[in-house]
Amino acid sequence: MKKAQVSLASAATRREFLKLTATAGVATAAPYVITSKALGDATTPPASDRIVMGGIGIGNMGKGDQGAFLGRPDVQYVAVCDVRKKWREEGKARADDKYGNQDCAAYVDFRDLLARGDIDAVHIATPDHWHSIMTIAACRSGKDVYLQKPETLTLREGPLMVSAARRYGRVVSGGSQRVLGDYRGIVDPIWAGEIGNIRSIDISVGGPSMPCYLPAQTTPPDIDWDLWLGPAPWEPYNSGRCDGNYGTGGNSWRSYIDYSGGSLTDWGAHHFGGAIFAADLRELQPSKVTYFPASADGKTAAYVSVTYPNGTELFHNRPASLRPAASITHQGAIQIAGDGKPRAAKPVPRYRNGETSIYGDFIQCVKTRQRPFRDIESAVNTMTAPHMIAIGYRLERSLIWDRASQQFKNDEGANRLLDRARREPWSIS
Repeated sequence: MKKAQVSLASAATRREFLKLTATAGVATAAPYVITSKALGDATTPPASDRIVMGGIGIGNMGKGDQGAFLGRPDVQYVAVCDVRKKWREEGKARADDKYGNQDCAAYVDFRDLLARGDIDAVHIATPDHWHSIMTIAACRSGKDVYLQKPETLTLREGPLMVSAARRYGRVVSGGSQRVLGDYRGIVDPIWAGEIGNIRSIDISVGGPSMPCYLPAQTTPPDIDWDLWLGPAPWEPYNSGRCDGNYGTGGNSWRSYIDYSGGSLTDWGAHHFGGAIFAADLRELQPSKVTYFPASADGKTAAYVSVTYPNGTELFHNRPASLRPAASITHQGAIQIAGDGKPRAAKPVPRYRNGETSIYGDFIQCVKTRQRPFRDIESAVNTMTAPHMIAIGYRLERSLIWDRASQQFKNDEGANRLLDRARREPWSIS
């Protein structure tokens, strides 16, 4: 098996790697390399038939992702990377225990892992502010990517990630296992035509992220703080700033605007992903953002909707009193209203080759070079909705989106929010 890869000098410095990832234009053919000598047995394929993998970001969800890939006999897991010593060492130990050796390499800097020519694919589960940079660098390094949700932190990042995947012929899968795994109760009836044409969608989830004003603490010796921050503005270390817990009300990186979109994009990635898949909107992007101000009497809070080119309107936190009767719901977080008119059934897309998990879907696509169930383009399209909603809240006004130019029409203020400044040398292009 041969794979297209960006050629990397074995002794390349990090500076040279950055130069390469910033300027590489064409992927060059390089032989597929296997370092394992294992010949396989009745339950394990020979090394030449396994996908060689590494992981970047091995705490919390990264630990779960690593376990899922380690559990597959068609994967050889050879490297971990994390800026925290604890997660790095625990990740290495899990791989070594699995194979009964000490061969798993452990890296602090993701560029060192990506520079390895023997790795086929990586999974990435870092804080959100790193997603685009690492995904684009991995594509340019000839690696396929399984990327945890939310795949993007800004609207501008999405098209650049899709472009990198297509230009370098990479398989890039978004990592929301819940889209097909948890939302079948609304997906199957809607695709079967049972509620007719969709009139509106309501999603109830928390709002955007907040500024962080936590005071400085002494930086512990087991974290590379500058590398954890990476493209984000420099701030002093505080354990609550970088804690990976799943809360979004403070004291976690998921809470703060420099690293995350808050509940709106964190849990929202699941709910928007499930609803947008159920409504078969994954290939579309909203064309309009509508801001509804709070009522004068204060009884109704402000809310925002996005409207798709086919007329489907999706609301974030619309007051229950203003919603139409729901045709179908998911645990109170998603309510979808249909017109009840008969509609032809469509087959629901599934994971590739009969796989039952999004991890298996990704591995099958690495082998076959098909696009995965949650291909990066559909994941990016999905995330445009919560990102646009966040901008609507911030500006407190309605907006018109032009997909062709990837800009808001006649609104310089909104277009300044398409992206954010990044500390050097962490630019994307």
